[in-house]
Amino acid sequence: MFKYIYLVLSLFIYILALPLILLKLRNPKYKQAIPAKFFLRNNNFFKEENIWFHTCSMGETQAIKPIVEKLNKDVNISVITNTGYEKALQISKNVRYLPYELFLPFWIKKQKALVVMEAELWYMLFLCSKSKGTPTYLINARISDRSYESYKKFSWFYKKIFENIDKVFAQSQIDKKRLEQLGAKNVNVIGNIKLVNLPKITNKYLKPNSTIITAGSTHEGEEELVLNAWSKEYGKLIVVPRHPERFDGVYELIKNKYENTDITFHRFSQNENFNSDIILVDIMGELNNIYEISDLVILGGSFIKSAGGHNPIEPAFYNTKLISGKTIFNQKSLFECVNDYKLINEDEIEYYMKNIDELKKSSLGVKGDINPILEELEKL
Repeated sequence: MFKYIYLVLSLFIYILALPLILLKLRNPKYKQAIPAKFFLRNNNFFKEENIWFHTCSMGETQAIKPIVEKLNKDVNISVITNTGYEKALQISKNVRYLPYELFLPFWIKKQKALVVMEAELWYMLFLCSKSKGTPTYLINARISDRSYESYKKFSWFYKKIFENIDKVFAQSQIDKKRLEQLGAKNVNVIGNIKLVNLPKITNKYLKPNSTIITAGSTHEGEEELVLNAWSKEYGKLIVVPRHPERFDGVYELIKNKYENTDITFHRFSQNENFNSDIILVDIMGELNNIYEISDLVILGGSFIKSAGGHNPIEPAFYNTKLISGKTIFNQKSLFECVNDYKLINEDEIEYYMKNIDELKKSSLGVKGDINPILEELEKL
């Protein structure tokens, strides 16, 4: 009965959201994703009966790559975001956008296993897979402090979801306890598997004879915070916005602030060097290469409320000095894997730029273990 009530509610939400969905179609960014997820355009069900991995975005998709490589067999991958889709195509030839839940009862076919990353707790995804005889797994499971309060309010609903999950691989003992309180069974703690897939250099740059301060994965408003706190005497400043559609706007911000001053600046896409005082990195895929030559990293997405922080593993892997804002609710479990970092207020950015010598270099803790997951999947 609950299943049918849920489907009726999903249909109601779909009808209400339809005008907004159609409006988003005007955005080229969603040209492929929206029709695929909400209208099943070019998004047929998986015909091959393989192990099916479901992830959300690029980070989660990248984290399953070592598992897929060790399995050494064809897999199916479904995703939510555009960046996740692009990353998944590098791992498997069988990639789909996960359709809206209303379509899942007839879209899902039996698979060798369903393996879902982290917090993708979609009710119909697990119910329909389980009802088709597919073993179901939740891996790298975590529940942040902020999410936990929300989860507890709807614990009755999450118990329904966990009824259809056979086994859970959690990141920490805290996560295990919270998951079990929400109804999860057969929970094993194996650490964070994102630490298995550590960063790699794709372009080796010669570090300038200067202190390098990198503002990485910044969001709107954060570049201005950093620019207002920065001074030429602190070192060269490299700015790497999170979203490519903001590159032009950030360049205009820098230009308006420093044009006709003694501060030099340029776009990395036009000159791949670090000769200026400020360098805007407006090329995708360069962040790890920049971290490798950085002395101090200011991690973006953490001085605003909505983003919840960004992955600290990458700068910590290169032993940079690392500071972040305090809004890291989406990355808390990853910060627990990092030694020696500072969580600061926005009015402290200048202090730490000026007093970089007071900071210790960051480093990584113990990485997660994918072998328990592999052992489970290799039985199938």
